[in-house]
Amino acid sequence: MSRTKTTMSSPVYLSLPLNPPDPAPGCGVCTALVAQHQAARDRGDLSAATDADVEIRNHPHRTRGNW
Repeated sequence: MSRTKTTMSSPVYLSLPLNPPDPAPGCGVCTALVAQHQAARDRGDLSAATDADVEIRNHPHRTRGNW
């Protein structure tokens, strides 16, 4: 006879969300993404706000050594 586990599993520990990234000074793309982030937060779309944050973090800049 097999025994089915009926107890709860261990708790899941999540980290705190990252702070929004700082846009590169003078970068038009980063400025537009910051506006998209704020508009998404204003309408309660946290998924779109996070997407904009990811785009800012992944956007290459000379000061970041990506070029």
